[in-house]
Amino acid sequence: MQDSDSEEGPGPFPDSEADQEDDEVDLEVFSDDEDLVRDTTAVQLAGGRDIQGIPWELTQYTREGYRAVRNREYRNYFNLEEAVTAAQPCIDAEAAKVRDGARFFDFYRNWRQARSSIVHFQLRNLLWATTAHDLYLVHENKVQHWNSVAQRSCGGGHCSGVSTVMDVSGGVTGAVAPGLGQVQLCTLCAREGLVAGGGFGGELVARRIGSEDKFACSMRVTTSDNSITNAIEILRAPSGQVRLVCSNNDETVRVFSADTFQLVSQFRLPWAVNCTVVQPGTSRLLLTVGDDPAAHVYEAASGREVAQLKGHLDYSFAAAWHPDGYVVATGNQDMTTRLWDLRYPAASFALLKAHIGAIRSLRFSPDGRFLAAAEPADYVTLYDAAQGYQRSQVIDLFGELAGITFTPEGDRLYVAISDVHYSSVLQFDRHSDHRLWGDLL
Repeated sequence: MQDSDSEEGPGPFPDSEADQEDDEVDLEVFSDDEDLVRDTTAVQLAGGRDIQGIPWELTQYTREGYRAVRNREYRNYFNLEEAVTAAQPCIDAEAAKVRDGARFFDFYRNWRQARSSIVHFQLRNLLWATTAHDLYLVHENKVQHWNSVAQRSCGGGHCSGVSTVMDVSGGVTGAVAPGLGQVQLCTLCAREGLVAGGGFGGELVARRIGSEDKFACSMRVTTSDNSITNAIEILRAPSGQVRLVCSNNDETVRVFSADTFQLVSQFRLPWAVNCTVVQPGTSRLLLTVGDDPAAHVYEAASGREVAQLKGHLDYSFAAAWHPDGYVVATGNQDMTTRLWDLRYPAASFALLKAHIGAIRSLRFSPDGRFLAAAEPADYVTLYDAAQGYQRSQVIDLFGELAGITFTPEGDRLYVAISDVHYSSVLQFDRHSDHRLWGDLL
């Protein structure tokens, strides 16, 4: 992965008419006390309000007009652009013919007090749901917990439902990680009663959910100068033990005990490791992607490579394992998602094209019915995995995407937007023909 640069394009939001005359005037400025008022609900969306609360009437664009501008002018980041460009006709020919317009999940609310921020432009796993209402996300180098029930019960008072779980922001007002100091948090995972963050300097910090101890772990996993902790996976092994898997820029995958945070095993690879996911159920296999066009499958116990998945043309930063334990998804900077059946690893069985950028995050729903694919900005696409990825629902937003997460029950999807003015978490609930009373509130 790269230490700098980023995807480029026009800003996520157009300037207001006032901004065109006076750069000191913001498009829309709110105080914190107005957060609940400026949330957009499903009822308001149906009444014509923008899903993110963007006042298009104050700009020179309509929403549709600015969407066309963004689609036309956005520039994806490539490491191997020449190879991708040369193969574009083949990609277009191979890509699945997906029918969009499906309605798998319905918009419920845009929560404006649940804010997030991004440290590294290629790393977008910064949002995790542990229940239907509990989210963990990163904002200004703080791991924060947000609860939608707590926010809605605030009434008219100044209450956000947000609390800080780990503060490693440093500076005059911020806290530091023990033995580390300030940490630039660039990745996150929350599972199995543990929330863990990875840092730009190879750090690993963790806290047990519900514990009064601020840190269960605060350490560097590597002393390499090129050491970014790119991804963290938390899993419960068949033995019942909880493990943390760290993917680092120093070309190493490390497995730690969640009880002692002692190193259990590690695997050295010939390229920077951007993401590692573990086979559900058995934990027998590891799927690893990084600064190599191929994805690699290893035995977790021995580190022996058992398969190379070849087809992508650039570096990958996203991977996900279907709950069935056979199918995996890989997301790449060549602007595609590939689906593989590891019983037949010679070729992918489906190729799904992105809209404007690399695939930065992938999530299967816990029941395996859906696959969510997030680009660096604007687009999250839901695919019907149960029906061969032939239908999709496109969630069309504006802004940098910090993360996506299904709830453990799989009936809710959250999407985090990182932006100076419009940072928020959007909630989508599994589509039902039966309206709940809560939808009317």
